[in-house]
Amino acid sequence: MEIQHFSHHHPLHTLVLLNKVGVDRCKICFLILATDSDDYYGCKECSFYVHKSCAEYPHELQHHSHPKHLLLLKLHRYERCANCNFKQFNFKYKCPHCHEFYLCPKCAFLPLTEKSETHDHPLTLMQKLLPFKCDGFACNACGNKIENAFYFCATCSFVAHLDCAFLPSTVKVIRHKHPLNLIYSLPADQSKRRVCQLCAKTVDMNYWVYCCSSQDFVAHLHCATSNKEKDETFVPKHEEDDLFPYIVNKTKRGGDGTEIHTEIKHFSHEHDLKLTDGLGIDKKCDGCIRPIFPPFYSCVQCGFFLHKSCVELKSELQHSLHRHPLKLLLREKSLNFQCDACRLQCNGFTYCCHKCNFDLDIQCSLIPDILTHPSHEQHQLILASLSKDRICSVCGSSGRCNFSCVDCDFTLDFKCLTQPHMMNYEKHDHPFPLCYTSEDDSGEYYCDICEEKRDPKCWFYYCADCSYPAHLECIRGKHPNLKFGRTFKYDIHQHPLALVQKTFAQCSECGGVGEEDLAYECAECNFIVHPFCTE
Repeated sequence: MEIQHFSHHHPLHTLVLLNKVGVDRCKICFLILATDSDDYYGCKECSFYVHKSCAEYPHELQHHSHPKHLLLLKLHRYERCANCNFKQFNFKYKCPHCHEFYLCPKCAFLPLTEKSETHDHPLTLMQKLLPFKCDGFACNACGNKIENAFYFCATCSFVAHLDCAFLPSTVKVIRHKHPLNLIYSLPADQSKRRVCQLCAKTVDMNYWVYCCSSQDFVAHLHCATSNKEKDETFVPKHEEDDLFPYIVNKTKRGGDGTEIHTEIKHFSHEHDLKLTDGLGIDKKCDGCIRPIFPPFYSCVQCGFFLHKSCVELKSELQHSLHRHPLKLLLREKSLNFQCDACRLQCNGFTYCCHKCNFDLDIQCSLIPDILTHPSHEQHQLILASLSKDRICSVCGSSGRCNFSCVDCDFTLDFKCLTQPHMMNYEKHDHPFPLCYTSEDDSGEYYCDICEEKRDPKCWFYYCADCSYPAHLECIRGKHPNLKFGRTFKYDIHQHPLALVQKTFAQCSECGGVGEEDLAYECAECNFIVHPFCTE
């Protein structure tokens, strides 16, 4: 089935009805296309796609809220809807005579009277333009002020926002294994202070909330129903299924009778890996890019190392930061990726969603949603998906997915949370514990490695035996999540290329001198290429 649509300006291309094709956003409603359920029209030549329902909106509309004039469907992305006051739709119904009147398609087709599964009586749509004073009105569902159109029950004087009136009675979020039920209040003995497990803010139990039947997980209405929190029906494998991405070649019995896998074939490496308990190995794990400690697996042929815990990582993961299931992999060509949690470059294992180009390194994937950190032991921290950026209390970086304290303004981002609590430095005899506050009040704060000043509010590594403080970066390096020396085969070069840290390296591909200090270098000839040139 093919159609012509006024929103698609190419005169020679028609829109074809499609299904289950990976695309981006609808050009009309601007929402992500759910390719597993929605039909939509698309032009592949122009990468133009619209929901079937959006494409079928009438071009002209007579609306009860604006009876004097006919409304026309036009491109008005940045104008606010007269009904809901939002700008989320790319197209709006516009009155050609009243230049300030716009209606988004969602509001244009709202029913005047509707039955909600969460309310006993029919609800009537009340337009904000009617002489009905909304000042001071609060939504009986969420408790927030009503400023635009709303639904009203004449029987019991119930009022609710447009979105609150028709909330589902049950939702499933990726943060919790059980469905959440819409409840109107908790029993009196459970009326203690509650915290939304999704945004880390207090929940007012006088209004509706979503709650697990066990009452150990509570969430605000719109936190639980937001697109980024909804579960995408991820189905985990059973315990008896192949959860671990390796094949066992040899085993032995331990002292307690348990079976120990002594030799395996792992998906990330071409050779067999052998289990060892050796000490004093100054190498990094190729999975998590942290120093190797026993027990670990290694390749005797090429110096490939994996912690036993990294070998036993599950092949699929559902994480709170992403709606879709994540698959464990090691990138084969361009080995570096940026973790979407800590924003650091990494060349170890990634939990990846190819559909959304989302990557999560191993260290970030292991952090629980609720934790207590030594730098803030008095209160718990909750992974919060916030509506606006929050500043990390340690490093000052901003982000919308940080760990927040419910009781104070303390916030930690993933980069700070994954700082190792103990580090060794190659030019020093003692280990360096991570310190959170400077204990002296001399006013002189320096790093003994680079001899530059350091901020006393920032964390640092400190050897108490030698009174030796150091910047985090001076101990860990500029790229702590990269393993240098790892090689890969580049298609247009005959020798393997190794990742090196090299400043102002001239690329053999583009001829330029990169601003970054990373490059792939051939050990056998004078060939150097920038990482971004290999993509």
